[in-house]
Amino acid sequence: MKSVIYKGLIFSLLVLCAQFINAQDTARISLLFLGDIMQHETQINAAYHSKTGKHDYTDCFQFLKPYFQSVDLTIGNLELTLAGKPYTGYPQFSAPDELAVALKQVGVDVLVTANNHSVDRRKKGLERTIRVLDSLKLIHTGTFTDTVERMNDYPLLIHKNGFKLALLNYTYGTNGIPVTKPNIVNPIDTALIRKDLVRARELQPDATIVFMHWGNEYENQPTKQQRQLTEFCFRHGAQLVIGAHPHVLQPMEWRREENQLVVYSLGNFVSGQRPRYRDGGAMLQVELKKIITDTVSVTTIDTANYRLQWVYRTTDSKRSFYVLPVSTFENDATNFIKDEPSKLAFKTFIDDSRKLLGKYNQGISELMEIPSDTVITYAVRLREARNSEEVYSVLEKADAFPHGLDSVLNADGVTFFYTGKFMEFEKANHYLKRIEPEWPQSRVVRFVNGLAIE
Repeated sequence: MKSVIYKGLIFSLLVLCAQFINAQDTARISLLFLGDIMQHETQINAAYHSKTGKHDYTDCFQFLKPYFQSVDLTIGNLELTLAGKPYTGYPQFSAPDELAVALKQVGVDVLVTANNHSVDRRKKGLERTIRVLDSLKLIHTGTFTDTVERMNDYPLLIHKNGFKLALLNYTYGTNGIPVTKPNIVNPIDTALIRKDLVRARELQPDATIVFMHWGNEYENQPTKQQRQLTEFCFRHGAQLVIGAHPHVLQPMEWRREENQLVVYSLGNFVSGQRPRYRDGGAMLQVELKKIITDTVSVTTIDTANYRLQWVYRTTDSKRSFYVLPVSTFENDATNFIKDEPSKLAFKTFIDDSRKLLGKYNQGISELMEIPSDTVITYAVRLREARNSEEVYSVLEKADAFPHGLDSVLNADGVTFFYTGKFMEFEKANHYLKRIEPEWPQSRVVRFVNGLAIE
């Protein structure tokens, strides 16, 4: 009799457990945070194409697309204005609208705009920046045309993958330039931040993110105020605090037990600054996990890593800028970075960054893997030719059977031909050796998701 009762109890417990398990669901969202997006005069000039009379930043960001596509949401710090002509760099920035277009096209979803350069072009610059971002459907927060706009749109709520995220943004100041009323640039004011965090909690987001523009420029350790503000934000409900402004990397901390994370500075995402420590930064990749039951949901930080990225400026006549993900280019056998000083600067940036973050980071390590859906192939780029018939005749003379033939017209109107689709660099290089006697200027080029890296 007792055996029957025990079996019945066990069966009932199993049924209850099964019902509880079935009532749970799990949702995930991956976030990528970028550092300072800047435009110095050298960058503006490099993006200008005299033949079209327009600026084009497509090449600058082309190698980031696989990384942005591999996450659900990419958020960056727009440290400039889109105030229109004349375009200017430091000290009062106004970048071409094409920069925002390129950011949108490459996969940036959200921009924070409260920083020390928000009113470089006063009222016109602040309001035009907002209009341009709105026209591109680029979500943004931190600056507002007036109190009504702030009241309606702040804290910013982002809905994605079944998550509701609250994003707040503040700056230490605006370089002494007064903010023209009724415009608003969110200041770092603890009374205001507390009020906004209370409002954020009332909106019941799954997580609250605070993006701060703070700290001392070019210092690789956070100030006492940065640490105090971080604790203040955590006490009042923030889960993630992301820092910008120093233009160099500062440490990152993931407090697993408290479900809190802070990055004191992500450094420069893109800029014209070339001195050591300022020529790159890190992208923070975070995944949030939400456990949902019939009555409650709990969101936690499930993973947190960083990816290093470096800004390369070519030494050719164009002096072009490229943002290079370290995981794609650190072991690049095709020598995309061509000059020795730049190769040394690239290596120095990597070594400096890993030394700093390896020593001071807490719970956040470097993510070296390239996105899982990335396809890398190799081809041989032939020197420019008049047409495909000329290419075939030269390949025939070199006794090199063509492995397919593709042509690309570059921005300068020059057509280049590519042959081959090799999965290994060594095989492509072996094929190149057969072609070189006839076409000495040919070389191996790496393709990432069909995009030539050269």
